[in-house]
Amino acid sequence: MVMFALLPLLSAAFGWIYFIAWSLSFYPQSILNYGRRSTSGTTVDFPLINCLGFFAYFVSNAAFFYSPLIRAQYAARHKGLTPTVQFNDITFAVHGLILSLVTTSQYFFPRAWGFTPSFGNRPSRFILGIFFGCVAGATIIIFVVVGSPDRDTTINTPPGAWVWLDAVYAVSYVKLIVTLIKYTPQIVVNYRNRSTKGWSISQILLDFSGGILSIAQQSIDSYLQGDWSGITGNPVKFALGNVSMIYDLIFMTQHYILYPDGDHKGSETESLLGSQRLDEERRID
Repeated sequence: MVMFALLPLLSAAFGWIYFIAWSLSFYPQSILNYGRRSTSGTTVDFPLINCLGFFAYFVSNAAFFYSPLIRAQYAARHKGLTPTVQFNDITFAVHGLILSLVTTSQYFFPRAWGFTPSFGNRPSRFILGIFFGCVAGATIIIFVVVGSPDRDTTINTPPGAWVWLDAVYAVSYVKLIVTLIKYTPQIVVNYRNRSTKGWSISQILLDFSGGILSIAQQSIDSYLQGDWSGITGNPVKFALGNVSMIYDLIFMTQHYILYPDGDHKGSETESLLGSQRLDEERRID
């Protein structure tokens, strides 16, 4: 009984810890780029598609958390249960969007950051196709829902009816699609360069830790509700942790096993120290 009573506290703790870990994971790459005064070794594909992903994640989470209509439609489909989205999910999405925009600007506007323009400043056709394809797909579903006479139904929804919950799911799946593919271009770049120089391993370690805690929190919440539809009803959040961790393991394998050349192992620390020394020199001058 004592353990059962502590589970809600443990869930809340895991939620904020993974929020902190995932939030911190957005900083190392932009700081590393600034310290090196370059984005070489990386591609804009990752932060660019992340902007779309976190915008979609914010919209869907905000709908699940704040909209009485969406929550009622969710409950009607899932045995009266409420979505497992929590406030820290929303704050995480907003923070991720802002930091992704900052990092993307380093590629599109290198001279404004004092960087030397380098390869990787232009998004690939693959990422652009995914970007506009996701926007088009979600837009089509929204128009379908707008044209449905049952869109505002909260109970006894007719089979095959389209409601606003379906539109929210469509937007949330944009984040899922982005997560499934966003790391692929950088993995290819690392493979071609036979190096992970320029790509921050710190963000990967933080992301991996956050993924484990995210899944743990959602599992606890579903256990407390006595129904695992907390996971099946919010597949995006569950998939985020699993898919990200698989990619994280690939990056860690590249960094520590496949391309363990010692010349770049200290590059992140050296770049940050170099940036600090440069700022100090500027103040002295």
